[in-house]
Amino acid sequence: MTTSIGPRGVRVICVTYNPGPELADFASSLRTATTAEVELVLADNGPVADVVDEIASTFGARVLRTGANLGYGGGANAGAADARQPWLVVANTDIVWEAGALDALIAAAESDPTVAAVGPALLNPDGTVYPSARELPSLTQGVGHALFVRVWPGNPWTRAYHRRQEEAGSQRFAGWLSGACLVLRREAFEQVGGFDDAYFMFFEDVDLGERLAQAGWRNLYVPSVHVTHVGGTSWRERPASMITAHHRSAAMYLRRRYHHWYEWPVRTMLAVGLRGRELAQLRAARRRSPA
Repeated sequence: MTTSIGPRGVRVICVTYNPGPELADFASSLRTATTAEVELVLADNGPVADVVDEIASTFGARVLRTGANLGYGGGANAGAADARQPWLVVANTDIVWEAGALDALIAAAESDPTVAAVGPALLNPDGTVYPSARELPSLTQGVGHALFVRVWPGNPWTRAYHRRQEEAGSQRFAGWLSGACLVLRREAFEQVGGFDDAYFMFFEDVDLGERLAQAGWRNLYVPSVHVTHVGGTSWRERPASMITAHHRSAAMYLRRRYHHWYEWPVRTMLAVGLRGRELAQLRAARRRSPA
C-alpha cells in the first residue's frame, strides 16, 4: 500500500491475534488517512493466519509472524524492528481512520521537534470521546481512581485524573497517550528502547509515555483529529482473562513506580487494593456471563 510523498514515509504496525472482519475496515480506511508512502506491517501473534493473510494480499501489507504471542508491546516492537521511516504508527486492529487523519497527526508532530508521540481523539462507535490522553497520576489520584472508579464513577480522584480530558478541542501535551492509535517519532521510540514487552497487555502505553518524558520528549494530544475505536471484542469474548491481565499489568507498573525499599507499605496497600478490585470485577463478569 503506497502513495508518493517520499520523505514523509510511515510504517503502520498492527498487532494481530486471530482478528475478525474489523481488520479489513482498518486497512481500507487507512488508504484515505494519509497521502504519505505507507508500509503496513501486520505483526501476527496468533495461531490462525487466514484473515491476516487475506488482508495482506488484498491491501498489500507485509505479514510478520512473531512465532509466539508476544503481547501488544512485544508485537509492536517486532513490527518496528527494521523500520527506516521517520514515523511509526502502532494501532489496534479495530481502529477506523477518518480521511486525512494520519496526515494531520504527522503534521502536528513535525511542527514541534520535541514531540515524540501524537494521539488523536478516540471516538466510541456512538460518537462519544474515549479518554485517551491522560496525566500520570499522583499516588492519591491513582489509588482513588483505581479503587473507586467502578463503584463510584464520580469520585473526586477520577474527576481529577480525567479533568484535562474534558477540555474538548484543545491540543495539549499529556502524560501518556493511548496505545490504541499512536503516532511515534522513530528516533525517540528507538532511543527509549520501544515498548517494555514485560507488559503483555495494558499499561505498556503508560510506561512508554512516562519514559519518553523522562528522556526529554513530549506526548501531544490532537483532539481535532478523530479515529473510531470499535473496541470491546476481546473484553466481550474473554472478560476474565482481560480483567486479570489488566490488573497484573497495573500491579507491575505500580511496583516499578514505587520501588524504593521505604515505599513497601505503599506497594503492599496497592497490591491488596488491586487484588480486591480484580476479584470483585471477576465476580461481576461471572454474573453477567450466560449460564
